[in-house]
Amino acid sequence: MKLYITLGLILISMFLNNVYADNSENSSCNKLLEKGDIASALMQAKKVLNNNKNDRDALMCQGRALTAQDDFNGALTAFKLADLQSKEAFDKTITTLLIGHTYKLLKQSELAISSYQKTIANAQLAGSKAFERVGYNAIGDIYSNEKLLAQALDAYQLGRKLAANDNERGESYEKVALTYHHMNQDDLALEFQIKAYLLHDVSGTLDQYAHSSIELGRYYAIVKNYANAEKTLNKIIKFAKEQGGAYYEAQASYVLAKVKVATGDIPAAKLLVENAKSIAKATNDKALEEEITQETQGLF
Repeated sequence: MKLYITLGLILISMFLNNVYADNSENSSCNKLLEKGDIASALMQAKKVLNNNKNDRDALMCQGRALTAQDDFNGALTAFKLADLQSKEAFDKTITTLLIGHTYKLLKQSELAISSYQKTIANAQLAGSKAFERVGYNAIGDIYSNEKLLAQALDAYQLGRKLAANDNERGESYEKVALTYHHMNQDDLALEFQIKAYLLHDVSGTLDQYAHSSIELGRYYAIVKNYANAEKTLNKIIKFAKEQGGAYYEAQASYVLAKVKVATGDIPAAKLLVENAKSIAKATNDKALEEEITQETQGLF
């Protein structure tokens, strides 16, 4: 367990796969891209574009490949050219979303938001609530990163109203919960995280369930409801061990350590931190190791 793929990227991939299924040359480019053979994908895109510089699908594949190479300016050029070749509202929904994502990678927040707003408008014209929701969430993410939390909350709430199923509702509730947490309104954060947890418990992926459980335990601890925090975190630690989710076991362990410190059980807390660190080292997860160190610094 440890899979972070946004709904927007999943929807884009599904759409592009359907498009490429009707075009053998672009299908080849897309398949190479999905396999991680970026250089060959670029060569295939170039081959198609040499014959037709305005081939939208080839431009899309080229842009995605250049993004994978961290050539964001090159990707932006490709996506903008693809947008010019897009006539239908749904096609422009996809291109403006990718342009927004690229501006975000370039840390050009205002241009990213502007492009996401176009995505929302195009999605409305195309009758796609799914991509309209993706657009609002993308705007919310930027505002959240910029610490403009009231604007982020507004965007997430608009996205939440467009959720089509329990999985999407759970994802939206988590975004709202985290924003309330950053606004130091942890009672509201807990309220929405409970909603997210209950939905992910029923219809979420293993990753979503595990993540929502840990966040729920974290929020319980913040509001000093230590009994429920410990119960929730012990449950997910057991689940992670059974499912082979070492990453989540480590995360839940260091969060539980904080609860143990708060309740005065220092020896148990130290064992939990040691366990979390040993998992990070055993899995060679440097980012997790740094996270544990940062989160437990000065704990004892």
